[in-house]
Amino acid sequence: MIFSRKRAGAERRTRDERTTEVLDQGAEASALVRGPYDISEVDDDVQRLDLGSLHIPAIAEVEVRVQADPQGVVQQVVLVHGDNALQLGVFAAPRSEGIWDEVREEIRQSLLRDGAAAQEVEGEYGPELHAQVRTPDGPTNLRFVGVDGPRWMVRGVFQGPVATDPAAAGPLAECLEGLVVDRGQEAKPVREPLPLRLPREIADQAGAEDGSAAAEPRQV
Repeated sequence: MIFSRKRAGAERRTRDERTTEVLDQGAEASALVRGPYDISEVDDDVQRLDLGSLHIPAIAEVEVRVQADPQGVVQQVVLVHGDNALQLGVFAAPRSEGIWDEVREEIRQSLLRDGAAAQEVEGEYGPELHAQVRTPDGPTNLRFVGVDGPRWMVRGVFQGPVATDPAAAGPLAECLEGLVVDRGQEAKPVREPLPLRLPREIADQAGAEDGSAAAEPRQV
């Protein structure tokens, strides 16, 4: 994908700036502060699934679907609750500013080129995109949200009833609000996906199952 140049006058507040603003408003408004969080900001006992750059809160009602290659490198992460789904991605960003404005505009242009309707809406996390795309199963609604953090950006894509009714997010909203990003210290190109991997115990289990399947004789 080709990312467009930042639009004149478009300013995106980073999560740090939003946090400072809320704290300046007093303790009553501090409840508005929510994740995703940087790993340096978290000191709690919440149980999370460690996927490397993303740590996802473990919530009983939410199924975490992970697509990985044979080496355990995660290609896609989707959280599912009932008829709703949330696809997650995390990307490197510069230290000086957020990138969601640019990424959002690039997504909008890509949708328009594909003949999809896209509308920018102000949501809980700031500007987001609402779109309707054509699929083999018919028109599908999508809602794109982005959160800029310190040297990272989280992108979420909601699908299902929650795409048009954010109040229906339920436990998926809880997952997004409790998400933790482990950016790491190494330099990375801006907008490069941060590495995701299966937890070691799951990767070892998958490898053992593959080995057992390979050792079993083929039935004819």
